[in-house]
Amino acid sequence: MNPDFWNGRKVFLTGHTGFKGSWLSLLLSDWGAEVHGYALEAVEESLFRHGAIGDVMASSEIADIRDADTLTAALRRSGADVVFHMAAQPLVRLSYRDPVDTYATNVMGTVHLLEACRRVEHVKAVLVVTSDKCYENREWAWGYRENEAMGGHDPYSNSKGCAELVTAAYRDSFLRGAHVNVGSGRAGNVIGGGDYSEDRLVPDLIRAVTAGESAQIRNPGAIRPWQHVLEPLSGYVVLAERLAASDGAAFAEGWNFGPSSSGDRNVGDVTEALYRHWGAGAWKRDEAAQPHEAHYLKLDSSKARLRLGWRPRWDFEDTIARTTEWYKARTEGRNMRDVTRHQITSYLAAPGI
Repeated sequence: MNPDFWNGRKVFLTGHTGFKGSWLSLLLSDWGAEVHGYALEAVEESLFRHGAIGDVMASSEIADIRDADTLTAALRRSGADVVFHMAAQPLVRLSYRDPVDTYATNVMGTVHLLEACRRVEHVKAVLVVTSDKCYENREWAWGYRENEAMGGHDPYSNSKGCAELVTAAYRDSFLRGAHVNVGSGRAGNVIGGGDYSEDRLVPDLIRAVTAGESAQIRNPGAIRPWQHVLEPLSGYVVLAERLAASDGAAFAEGWNFGPSSSGDRNVGDVTEALYRHWGAGAWKRDEAAQPHEAHYLKLDSSKARLRLGWRPRWDFEDTIARTTEWYKARTEGRNMRDVTRHQITSYLAAPGI
C-alpha cells in the first residue's frame, strides 16, 4: 500500500457505516484522503458510532443504495475518481428471511452503483466488494480460484455471485470502453473489532461472554477462511491503487484475498481460541434445525500474491488476539478510535506471512 497515493485523493465509499466500511474510512482518512460516504444509518452498536468515524470523513450521506438517482447525485458531488462499493445486505440467515431485499440490495444496488459510475465522468477506478461465497461451493478440499463458476445455495451467496456477473457485464459492455477500470474483491470470513451483526460468530460470542451466558453454536465443525478485517482491506487498497494507475486495465478483474492456511479453522476452534484470549466463556451446540450452510470453503489467493504483491500479515492467533483486544477495550470504556488506529499501525508494521 502507498499512503502517498491517497493523500488529497477524493474517494467515494458506499457502506461506510458498516463494519468493513468504518475501518476503511478511518484508514484512508488518516492517510489524507477525502472520503465521501454513502450508506444507511449506522446501528447503535457499531465501530462507526463508538469510534465517531464520521468526524474524520469529508462527508457522510445517509441514503439507500437502492435509490439510483440519489446515489448518482452523491457520486457526482463527491468529485471522486476512486470508488469502493461495500454497501450490502451481508448476512446469510437474514437472506433466508428476506430474500427480496437481499437481491434488491446486493444485485440491483450494484447495478445502480455501476450505472452511476458510467454516468459520472470523473470516475476512473471502481472496486466492487463481494464475498468468497460468490463461488459455486462444491465442498472441495482446495481453494477456489478467480476463474471458478459463480453460484451460491442461499440467497445471500447467490446474490453475491449475481453481483460478480453484473460487475463483469458492466465492465465489458460499458466501463472498459470508457477507460474506467473495474475490479472486484472476494474475501473470506472477516472478523475484528466493531462487528456487532446478528447471527455472526464473533459478535455472538462477545454478547454471550459479556452477559455471562453460554454461546449457542450452530455448526462447530464448519471450516471457514478466518481473517482479520485489515487483511482484505489492505488487498482492496492495493488493488484500487493498481486500477487507478496508467496500466490499470490489466488489473480490472476479480481477485481473492484470503488468509494464510493457518486461518482455515472450524467454528469450534475460533470459539475456543477467542474465549481463551478473553479468559472466560462457555458454549454449547444449538440443536435446533438450521438452514443450509456450507461445511467447507477456502480461497486461493495466489494471483493476488503474485501480481499485486499482497500477502496476509496476521496469522490465526494474531487475528483472534487483536479481535479480543478490541472488544475488551470497548468494555473498559476506552477511546475506540484510538484503539482502532493503534491496531491499524500494528498491522502495517507487521511483515507478510
